[in-house]
Amino acid sequence: MASVEVSLKEMMAGVEGAVGAAVVDYTSGMALGTLGGGKDLDLNIAAAGNTDVIRAKVRTMEELGLKSQIEDVLITLGSQYHLMRLVTGRNGNGLFLYLVLDKSRSNLAMARHQLKRVEEQLEV
Repeated sequence: MASVEVSLKEMMAGVEGAVGAAVVDYTSGMALGTLGGGKDLDLNIAAAGNTDVIRAKVRTMEELGLKSQIEDVLITLGSQYHLMRLVTGRNGNGLFLYLVLDKSRSNLAMARHQLKRVEEQLEV
Protein backbone atom coordinates (compact mmCIF):
# COMPACT_ATOMS: atom_id res chain seq x y z
CA MET A 1 0.00 0.00 0.00
CA ALA A 2 1.21 3.49 -0.85
CA SER A 3 0.75 6.82 0.91
CA VAL A 4 -0.48 9.96 -0.84
CA GLU A 5 3.10 11.23 -1.10
CA VAL A 6 4.38 8.00 -2.66
CA SER A 7 1.41 7.87 -5.02
CA LEU A 8 2.09 11.40 -6.25
CA LYS A 9 5.73 10.53 -6.93
CA GLU A 10 4.68 7.40 -8.83
CA MET A 11 2.23 9.40 -10.92
CA MET A 12 4.86 11.98 -11.85
CA ALA A 13 7.81 9.63 -12.37
CA GLY A 14 5.85 6.82 -13.97
CA VAL A 15 4.33 8.82 -16.83
CA GLU A 16 6.37 10.52 -19.53
CA GLY A 17 5.26 14.13 -19.95
CA ALA A 18 3.64 14.48 -16.50
CA VAL A 19 3.35 18.15 -15.51
CA GLY A 20 1.46 17.92 -12.24
CA ALA A 21 -0.42 15.48 -10.04
CA ALA A 22 -2.85 15.62 -7.15
CA VAL A 23 -4.91 13.38 -4.91
CA VAL A 24 -8.25 15.12 -4.41
CA ASP A 25 -11.20 14.71 -2.07
CA TYR A 26 -14.20 15.50 -4.26
CA THR A 27 -16.56 15.77 -1.31
CA SER A 28 -14.70 18.89 -0.15
CA GLY A 29 -12.78 19.94 -3.28
CA MET A 30 -9.51 19.92 -1.34
CA ALA A 31 -6.28 18.43 -2.61
CA LEU A 32 -4.84 15.99 -0.06
CA GLY A 33 -1.48 16.39 -1.78
CA THR A 34 0.04 17.85 -4.93
CA LEU A 35 3.29 17.50 -6.85
CA GLY A 36 4.49 19.53 -9.81
CA GLY A 37 2.45 22.28 -11.39
CA GLY A 38 3.90 25.78 -11.42
CA LYS A 39 2.95 29.37 -12.10
CA ASP A 40 0.79 28.37 -15.07
CA LEU A 41 -0.79 25.41 -13.27
CA ASP A 42 -2.01 25.94 -9.71
CA LEU A 43 -2.93 22.39 -8.74
CA ASN A 44 -5.05 23.45 -5.77
CA ILE A 45 -7.27 25.60 -7.99
CA ALA A 46 -7.37 22.87 -10.65
CA ALA A 47 -8.30 20.27 -8.01
CA ALA A 48 -11.17 22.40 -6.72
CA GLY A 49 -12.45 23.14 -10.23
CA ASN A 50 -12.24 19.54 -11.41
CA THR A 51 -14.17 18.47 -8.32
CA ASP A 52 -17.18 20.09 -10.00
CA VAL A 53 -16.58 17.96 -13.11
CA ILE A 54 -16.51 14.74 -11.07
CA ARG A 55 -19.57 15.71 -9.02
CA ALA A 56 -21.54 16.58 -12.17
CA LYS A 57 -20.71 13.25 -13.82
CA VAL A 58 -21.56 11.25 -10.68
CA ARG A 59 -24.87 13.13 -10.37
CA THR A 60 -25.70 12.61 -14.06
CA MET A 61 -25.00 8.89 -13.83
CA GLU A 62 -27.29 8.65 -10.79
CA GLU A 63 -30.05 10.55 -12.61
CA LEU A 64 -29.72 8.24 -15.62
CA GLY A 65 -29.79 5.20 -13.38
CA LEU A 66 -26.46 3.94 -14.72
CA LYS A 67 -25.06 1.17 -12.54
CA SER A 68 -21.54 1.27 -13.94
CA GLN A 69 -18.70 3.07 -12.15
CA ILE A 70 -16.61 5.87 -13.60
CA GLU A 71 -13.07 4.70 -14.34
CA ASP A 72 -11.63 7.98 -15.51
CA VAL A 73 -12.48 11.33 -17.06
CA LEU A 74 -10.34 12.93 -19.75
CA ILE A 75 -10.26 16.58 -20.72
CA THR A 76 -8.19 17.35 -23.80
CA LEU A 77 -6.78 20.86 -24.21
CA GLY A 78 -4.64 22.21 -27.02
CA SER A 79 -1.37 21.28 -25.35
CA GLN A 80 -2.40 19.19 -22.34
CA TYR A 81 -4.39 16.19 -21.19
CA HIS A 82 -6.13 16.41 -17.82
CA LEU A 83 -6.85 12.91 -16.58
CA MET A 84 -8.93 12.14 -13.49
CA ARG A 85 -9.35 8.63 -12.08
CA LEU A 86 -11.78 7.88 -9.27
CA VAL A 87 -10.34 5.84 -6.41
CA THR A 88 -12.58 2.84 -5.84
CA GLY A 89 -10.72 0.95 -3.09
CA ARG A 90 -12.10 0.57 0.40
CA ASN A 91 -10.32 3.72 1.61
CA GLY A 92 -10.83 5.77 -1.52
CA ASN A 93 -14.49 6.69 -1.39
CA GLY A 94 -14.76 10.33 -2.45
CA LEU A 95 -11.21 10.60 -3.83
CA PHE A 96 -9.80 10.97 -7.31
CA LEU A 97 -6.33 11.03 -8.82
CA TYR A 98 -5.62 14.01 -11.04
CA LEU A 99 -2.79 14.04 -13.57
CA VAL A 100 -1.86 16.79 -16.03
CA LEU A 101 0.19 15.73 -19.04
CA ASP A 102 2.06 17.57 -21.77
CA LYS A 103 0.16 16.36 -24.82
CA SER A 104 3.20 16.36 -27.11
CA ARG A 105 5.33 14.20 -24.79
CA SER A 106 2.88 11.75 -23.28
CA ASN A 107 1.23 8.46 -24.09
CA LEU A 108 -2.37 8.58 -22.92
CA ALA A 109 -2.79 4.80 -22.79
CA MET A 110 0.29 4.43 -20.59
CA ALA A 111 -0.90 7.26 -18.35
CA ARG A 112 -4.25 5.53 -17.84
CA HIS A 113 -2.47 2.28 -17.06
CA GLN A 114 -0.18 3.98 -14.52
CA LEU A 115 -3.09 5.76 -12.80
CA LYS A 116 -4.93 2.45 -12.47
CA ARG A 117 -1.86 0.92 -10.85
CA VAL A 118 -1.42 3.88 -8.47
CA GLU A 119 -5.13 3.83 -7.60
CA GLU A 120 -4.96 0.15 -6.66
CA GLN A 121 -2.04 0.80 -4.28
CA LEU A 122 -3.23 4.04 -2.65
CA GLU A 123 -3.82 3.87 1.10
CA VAL A 124 -5.28 6.96 2.77
